[in-house]
Amino acid sequence: MQEKNSQNTFDAIVIGSGISGGWAAKELCEKGKSTLLLERGRDVRHIRDYPTATMDPWEFPNRGHLSFEMEEKNPIASRCYAFDDATEHFFVKDEEHPYIQEKPMDWIRGYQLGGRSLIWARQTQRWSRFEFEKPSRDGYSIPWPIAYDDLAPWYSHVESFVGISGNKDGLETLPDGEFLAPWKMNKVEAEMARMINNSYDDRHVIIGRCAHLTMPKEIHTAQGRGQCQARNLCYRGCPYGAYFSSNSSTIPWAEKTGNLSLKTDSVVHSILYNDTEKRAIGVKVIDRISKEERHYFANIIFVNAGSLNSNLILLNSRSERFPNGLGNDHDVLGRYIAFHNYRGSLTATRPGNLDSYYSGRRPTAIVIPNFRNVYSNDSDFHGGYMSFYTASRTGWNREVEGDQFGPDYKHTLSEPGHWSVFMMMQGETIPKYESRVHLSRDQKDQWGVPLLVTSVDYDSNDERLLQDFLKQGEEMLNIAGCQNIQHHDNGQAPGLDIHIVGGVRMGNDSKNSMVDKWCRLHACKNVFVTDGACLSSTGVQNPSLTYMAMTARAVSKAIEVLKASL
Repeated sequence: MQEKNSQNTFDAIVIGSGISGGWAAKELCEKGKSTLLLERGRDVRHIRDYPTATMDPWEFPNRGHLSFEMEEKNPIASRCYAFDDATEHFFVKDEEHPYIQEKPMDWIRGYQLGGRSLIWARQTQRWSRFEFEKPSRDGYSIPWPIAYDDLAPWYSHVESFVGISGNKDGLETLPDGEFLAPWKMNKVEAEMARMINNSYDDRHVIIGRCAHLTMPKEIHTAQGRGQCQARNLCYRGCPYGAYFSSNSSTIPWAEKTGNLSLKTDSVVHSILYNDTEKRAIGVKVIDRISKEERHYFANIIFVNAGSLNSNLILLNSRSERFPNGLGNDHDVLGRYIAFHNYRGSLTATRPGNLDSYYSGRRPTAIVIPNFRNVYSNDSDFHGGYMSFYTASRTGWNREVEGDQFGPDYKHTLSEPGHWSVFMMMQGETIPKYESRVHLSRDQKDQWGVPLLVTSVDYDSNDERLLQDFLKQGEEMLNIAGCQNIQHHDNGQAPGLDIHIVGGVRMGNDSKNSMVDKWCRLHACKNVFVTDGACLSSTGVQNPSLTYMAMTARAVSKAIEVLKASL
C-alpha cells in the first residue's frame, strides 16, 4: 500500500460525480473540507465538451438517428430513449463495459464527469410522507428510519440552488417546494386537466415540475447559468446551463472554494478498510488508461457511483473483517433491488381545437400524482403509480387522405394534423430479498474488477399494478374527450427506467439494512452511501431530488464525524 502524504490524503473522498456525488463535493467543499472527487470516466467540461449542442439535423450523418452498426453493437444502450446519434458519446457502450444478466436487465450508464446528470430527464418531485410511511404500513418493506419532515428542509436547500419550475399545488401526495415560474399546459392539455379534475375527488392534474431555469434567480446566475430556451435538446448538454447538471452547477461551485481535487479516469476498485483502526481509511483506484494502481486516503468516504456501481464497489471491498463486502455482516448488501415500472402507456386522438397550436418544446409533461393505496392499501396490489400525459398536433410524417404525392400532398403536410395524446405510467416496484446483484466469481473487467451479476425481475404485483394503470388511464382519457384509445405494454426489461435503487438500503436494524438514517454504513461509520443504493423502497415520485437532499443532509452528519476524528 502507498504511504500517506499531502498529495494523496484528504478530509473526504467522493466516489462518483453524478447528481448525488456532485452535491456531496459541493457541500463538503463549502464547509472547508479538502475533498477528492473521483470519476471513472473522461473529463467533460460545461459548454466546451458538448460537441452536438447546437448542431442541426442535417449536420448528422443519419439526421440524428443511430446507424445500424451502432444499434447492433449496443442492443442495451440503444433501447434508452435518450441514446441517439447526437448523444451517444455520453453513454456507456455495451461491449466496453459488460455485465452478466441472470435475468434480463438493461443497465444504462454514463461514464464521464457529471455522469448521467448530463442525460437525465430532469423531473424533480419531492417525495410525500406516504413514500416513507406506506412500505412498512402495508408490509412490503422495512420501516424507513426517516420521515418527510426530516428531509423537508433539505429539499428546500437543494431546490433553491438547483432551480425547479412548478406550481404551488397544495397536494399532500406531491408536496410543494421552492419553485420558479411553471411551464404552461397547451389548450388541449388544460381542457383535459379540467375534465379529469372535475370528475374525481382523488385525482389532481398539474403541470410537471422539472429542473429547468424558467426565471433564473441570483443564485443561478452566480453559477453562470441562464434561462431555458425550450429547445428540448437537453441530452446533448445544455450550453445555457438552463437545466441542472453537476457539470454546470455543483462541480464548478465546489471548484471555486479551492477545496476540490478532481481526478477523472479513476476506476475505484474498492474501499480500503483497516482492521486495527476499525474504519475505512481510503480507496484503491485503477487508472482507466494506464491501469496503474493508486491509493487515496481520507477520514470519510462518500459512495455515489450510481446504485449498481455503488453496490459493486462495496461488494468488492473485502477485508478480514468483511469477507463478503464492506459492512455486509448479514447478507443484505446487493439485495432488495427495486426500480420503476414504465411498461404501460396509452395513445389516443382528441377531436377539435384545430385552430390551436403551441410554441417551443416544453421540457416536462402533465402529471397526475399517485391516487392508489395512499391512505390505506385499497387495491389488489402494493405500491402506487404516477401518470403523465401530453397532447400535441401530428406532424409531417403522418398519413393523409388522398394523393400521396404532388402539390396538394405537400400543402397538406405543411399544416399540422389532428391532436394526439400520449399517457404513460411510473409504477412502484416492491423490494425483494431475491432481487439482487452480486459479483462474478471468475469474470473480471479490464481493470481487474469482478463483473456485476444482475438478477432482478417483475412479479405478479407489477402485473396487477400495470393492468390497473391501463384501466384507469383509459377511463381518464375517455372522460377527457379522447377517442381511439389504445393500450400498450412495451415489455421492457427492468432497469431501462434508470431509476434503480436499493442494495445498500436504509433502516434502523443492522440485521436487515446496510445504512442508518444518516446514510452511514452501520458497521463502518465513516462511509456514507447517498445515491439510489441507499433507498429502502422506490417511492412513486422520481428519485433524483431525494438523492440530492439525502446527500446534503448526510454531509451535515459527516462534518460531525470529521470533527470527532481530528
